[in-house]
Amino acid sequence: MDGKMLARLGAVVFVAVAITATAIEMNRKEEAPEPWASGRAAQAQTDPLRDELIRCQGLGEAGPRDTACLRAWAENRNRFLAPGVRPAESLPEPPPAPRDNPASPIDRTDRPALGPTAPIAPPHLDEAR
Repeated sequence: MDGKMLARLGAVVFVAVAITATAIEMNRKEEAPEPWASGRAAQAQTDPLRDELIRCQGLGEAGPRDTACLRAWAENRNRFLAPGVRPAESLPEPPPAPRDNPASPIDRTDRPALGPTAPIAPPHLDEAR
């Protein structure tokens, strides 16, 4: 077998495999995707505050003038900012801040230099007329 004949045979085999794969894919039935089972059905209970906040969001600029929206926003703030909502355990105390050492002000890089500075001249604008 010479090289041309081997190349033709390879091309025919490739085309046959491609046609077979296409035929199998076309005959496959579509499977319906499974419903999302993440527990959302259990959370189907409606929250009246959430519904009211969504309604207020749709009002746009009229929302701050609506007394029901003001009450809903206050209740929403209380849900998250009330003292009883936070966990009982507190965060660890941060380490104490380092004290300033007045003996070595030259080594400090976090303070600007206090020496005299050259005045800054205003920029000159060239006016094109």
